Amino acid sequence: MSAQFTLPSLFVSHGSPMLALEPGKTGAILSAIGAALPKPKAILMVSPHWETVSARVGNLQKQRVIHDFGGFPQPLYELDYPAAGSPPLAEHVARILRDGGVDAGTDGSWGLDHGAWVPLRYLYPHADVPVVQLSLQPHQPPAYHYQIGRLLAPLAREGILLIGSGSFTHNLRELQRSDPTGPVAPHTLEFLHWFLDHLQSGDLESLLAYRSLAPHAVRTHPTDEHLLSLFFAMGAADDWKRFVHLDSGSTYHSLRMDAFAFGSQADLLAKLPAAA
Repeated sequence: MSAQFTLPSLFVSHGSPMLALEPGKTGAILSAIGAALPKPKAILMVSPHWETVSARVGNLQKQRVIHDFGGFPQPLYELDYPAAGSPPLAEHVARILRDGGVDAGTDGSWGLDHGAWVPLRYLYPHADVPVVQLSLQPHQPPAYHYQIGRLLAPLAREGILLIGSGSFTHNLRELQRSDPTGPVAPHTLEFLHWFLDHLQSGDLESLLAYRSLAPHAVRTHPTDEHLLSLFFAMGAADDWKRFVHLDSGSTYHSLRMDAFAFGSQADLLAKLPAAA
């Protein structure tokens, strides 16, 4: 990979842990993304399932999979993702954040939760790219996570793929669990279209204030940790106003599975069938 090449940043919706066993449209899209991008030297992943008060960067030499869910079929608990970690990258990330005024440190207590390893099984199925996970601070606003992305954006020029994993909409109380492929909830489409309109107009101020401005914002995200990683991905791009939206549809009626690529190289994904 050329030193001048800047990888796009990604936001991916990981949905239910059952995505690992039932790929559907989302699994196919994630696989296509991994195939379309130049292979990164390493991955820095933010997931809403590792929440900490201050930023923590996983520094395991070898990753361990965390099955952080309950009540699912036994085969799900037998899945692994035996990727390497990267303590040097973890320390590099923590140092960048500290130099930017962010309280950050390395941490060996975690691993890869399902927000990380489930989509990675499709993006890079051979687990042959080192992965470092960065924790999320759910008490902080979108602007904070956007700034975390801005601080770490130069890593993309070093061949590091920066990924925010979450869910474009995430109200578990409204899921129709018996009907994973049922009709899409109309209010989630209204929320999506508002978001797309403001991305296309480059209106960062409104996007960062989405909870008070977007239609159905609190309904689609009673708590917004699953969308905060999207703002990280926007900040991590060299030019977030250049983006590709990959329409992965919905599962369980109201859980939207959209993915986004941000940056000057996002067009690498523009020809994928789901690109909108």
